[in-house]
Amino acid sequence: MSSEGFTETEVDAMPDRLAETFSGMNVFITGGTGFMGKVLVEKLLRKCPDIGKIILFVREKKGKLPKQRLEEMLNDDLFEKVRNLRGGVVPLLEKMHIVTGDVIEPDLGLSDGDRQFIIQEVNFIIHAAATIRFDEELRKAVLLNVRGTKLILELAKECKNLKLFFHVSTAYCHLHEKLLEEKPYPPPADPNKVIQIAEWMDEESIALLTPKLLSKLPNSYAFTKALGEALAVEAMEHIPIIILRPSIVIPIWQEPVPGWTDNINGPTGLLIGAGKGVIRSMYCKSNSYADYLPVDVFINGIMIMAWNYLHYGDKKSNVVNFTSSAEIKVTWLEMIDAGREIIMNRVPLNGVVWYPGGSMKHSRLYHNICVLFFHWIPAIILDTLLFCLGYKPVLMRVHRRISKGFDVFEYYTNNQWDFKSDIAQTVRQRLNTRERRDYILMRVHRRISKGFDVFEYYTNNQWDFKSDIAQTVRQRLNTRERRDYKVDAIGLDISKYFEDCIRAARKYILKEYDDTLPAARRHMKIMWFVDLVVRCLFWGLILYWLSGWCFSLYTSTVGFKDTPTVVGTSI
Repeated sequence: MSSEGFTETEVDAMPDRLAETFSGMNVFITGGTGFMGKVLVEKLLRKCPDIGKIILFVREKKGKLPKQRLEEMLNDDLFEKVRNLRGGVVPLLEKMHIVTGDVIEPDLGLSDGDRQFIIQEVNFIIHAAATIRFDEELRKAVLLNVRGTKLILELAKECKNLKLFFHVSTAYCHLHEKLLEEKPYPPPADPNKVIQIAEWMDEESIALLTPKLLSKLPNSYAFTKALGEALAVEAMEHIPIIILRPSIVIPIWQEPVPGWTDNINGPTGLLIGAGKGVIRSMYCKSNSYADYLPVDVFINGIMIMAWNYLHYGDKKSNVVNFTSSAEIKVTWLEMIDAGREIIMNRVPLNGVVWYPGGSMKHSRLYHNICVLFFHWIPAIILDTLLFCLGYKPVLMRVHRRISKGFDVFEYYTNNQWDFKSDIAQTVRQRLNTRERRDYILMRVHRRISKGFDVFEYYTNNQWDFKSDIAQTVRQRLNTRERRDYKVDAIGLDISKYFEDCIRAARKYILKEYDDTLPAARRHMKIMWFVDLVVRCLFWGLILYWLSGWCFSLYTSTVGFKDTPTVVGTSI
């Protein structure tokens, strides 16, 4: 029985108007092989059986041809449910069409035939391709996030049957606004002039110019995403466009695989790093809250906004914030405490180098001291042991990369913003074992370091978002649509969610399967005992040193007072 009094049978019998929206439609997706793109493709294949073609913009990568990359993607665990539903990979491939190209290329790398196919056949364009590295050098970030967006928009203007263009931006591209409303903002620079600079200036000149261009923005990501938005706003005069601003996109909440991700960016990477016992100090405002959005909620939002635009002709809701902090606020401290409890007591990780501990620091000096004693010195000791045992030292290199990631990440952890997301709120209403063990740290830390590049700034800053549109649109959805396309955080159990995230990361990222949990639990108990012994020895040595120092001070003082004075006789 649903909360509205309907039985499951009655709910299932209700129409799915969102699926009907995509019936017979051809959807062109850039970034379709990325994290968000995979979840979007899976949702369209599973919920929209009558969709026309899903056209993926794919480049060759690491020697793998686009077709091979697509087949590997469809064989991923994420697609297991839809494979079973549709009868294997072959029926899914029949719904897919590959367009070979690269957003960073001057002409998108498209052949004449592929370009004409897009122009003649495409109905929806979802532009999600971007570099999300915060420390990306400016030229590459501009070519991908700004010029790439401009070229996709120009291609969209030529499309004969285009119904709607979605530009995936970010809620963190106008960081000077502590309250981000659902409206366009002036760009930090002229996007066309910045593109020209990236195209003709040499690397050294761009590097010298970068601080001036970024001004008060902390990195190239925020800068280029703001410029990309400006181009989308300009193009609104020619084609129907909706700009989508998700906050920190994190693993799946509900379906098809709770906790699934293909990376450990964001909170999951932080929890894994702390759970391995490697990250023991973080410079962060612990009482600030994070605004993160499960990726499946955001994908549902895309589909709901498409339905809302086509069926209601809502052309005013063209900038939509998809955020969660208006409904649920979880501080960084609460998140870390929840993750620590899960890893220590329920889902321990393999290869833990120390018992999870540490804390968030409000003082940079104190944080740096803790990093020296609890990150660098243990890394030197363990690397020395690895070298003596004949293994390759890894921890010093790993901590060097982690430190670099933290430097990129701190801006967001010590600031806070407010985001206005009325549109999204409105729309919601309408709708080999030993070697593996020895080298696991290198693999895990490499991924964690990359994740910090995307995450660290957020924990030292605070923003607020207004997100009313999705709530308003949600009122137009029937009970089935609200169940199948959930776009709110109501009912989100933080502890259960992060447990799903850790279990999924353990299985899909770290390749640590459930049959290793008993051994991991035993190892965690050993690490707890070792940690206790070391703490006792440490404080015992401190007390011993203090007592010795006090005794020496006492004896020297008392001895000085008790020493008899010899009075000499003058002659």
